Amino acid sequence: MEIYVGNLAYATTDDGLKAAFAQYGEVTAVRVVTDRMTGRSKGFGFVTMPDAAQAQAAIDALNGHELDGRTVRVNESQPKPRNDRGGYGDRGGYGDRGGYGDRGGYGGRGGYGDRGYGDRGPRRESRW
Repeated sequence: MEIYVGNLAYATTDDGLKAAFAQYGEVTAVRVVTDRMTGRSKGFGFVTMPDAAQAQAAIDALNGHELDGRTVRVNESQPKPRNDRGGYGDRGGYGDRGGYGDRGGYGGRGGYGDRGYGDRGPRRESRW
């Protein structure tokens, strides 16, 4: 079972997290999530325990308790929700409201359509 651990202290390491959960059973994997740019902890992590009963015992014992000076939130990890809103789809990219759709870019009301290069009025004469 994969377990989510939130509100971790920035100083909490993989080894420290593993030690806390190992008291309740076998731990097969531990990962404190870190920022790619800075390498600093993001304040949450995941622990994998193969035995569901041991994992539940760890969740019950550690949720709401202090670890490295912070009260941690511990529960069964939920799958990351799929977010289909980016890219070319719904509102960003080439879709309906952003990018080349109806309001910006090359589409309907903005861009080169009705207010583009056609009727700009008289051109200014060159000074040279």
